[in-house]
Amino acid sequence: MGELAGYVITGISLGFIYGLVALGFVLVYKSSRILNFAVGEFLLVGAYVAWTARDAGWPLWATFLATIIAGAILGLLIERIALRPLIGQPILGVIMMTIALSVILRGTVMLIWGAISKVYQPRLFPAEPVQLGDIVIRQEYVWGFVTVAILLILFTYFFRYTTAGLAMRATSEDHQLARGTGIRVKSVFAQSWAICAIVAGVGGIILASITSVTLDLSQVGLKSIAVVLVGGLESIPGAIVAGLIIGIAEGLASGYIDPLVGGGISEVFAFAIAIVSLLIWPYGLFGLRRIERI
Repeated sequence: MGELAGYVITGISLGFIYGLVALGFVLVYKSSRILNFAVGEFLLVGAYVAWTARDAGWPLWATFLATIIAGAILGLLIERIALRPLIGQPILGVIMMTIALSVILRGTVMLIWGAISKVYQPRLFPAEPVQLGDIVIRQEYVWGFVTVAILLILFTYFFRYTTAGLAMRATSEDHQLARGTGIRVKSVFAQSWAICAIVAGVGGIILASITSVTLDLSQVGLKSIAVVLVGGLESIPGAIVAGLIIGIAEGLASGYIDPLVGGGISEVFAFAIAIVSLLIWPYGLFGLRRIERI
């Protein structure tokens, strides 16, 4: 029983991280109708920026702050230079731009930091595990859960009670109506990309502390897309719920299925769940069902 609980708790921690990264993807889509296929590379950049800060001896709070600032700058620059000129252009061209951005960012990371895996030295979190009865949990999972929970609370407050958050919600509903009320829609686009890069970067820090700082972290971006498909492209709560579903499923698969087949099943479990979910709920668990009248 303790083993099962350990896998579930680990899955919940991973699920919150997946949900956080998926949240950035949903924000960009809701505000600008752009599918951001570069979200995995945002996560990658955040992990390597944090490694650089940590390697220089920066404390934990400064490491997170540096990653947040770098993510905000990266998101704003990409939106302003690469994507704003494509407003009004065919959606396929915008999607190809985000794919090109993912390749460029990945190549830039390899150019600056190389392709060899790295680890945080000193460690971000203490090495001693937390023991709850028979359950042993690595502190990376515990602090990852706490960090993501704090961010989700802050985002909930931001979207409900701040002027900028309310403007983003209004823009996500109707661009023309939001523009008519005086909201600067282009500024909202920029803010959504900055938030996407920030949350992906923070997710990258936590995931890299669990495994290592490696180029393979960008694959989590693809998992976040699977999370979004399960939860619904336009649903922020759906991103969190679907992240938990996929995280727990991965945790159980890694503990019970991988040993039987030699490993690897847990890595594709997210996509299998997404495929099954699309067959049953084409719009996602919390997605908006669109009705077209002719």
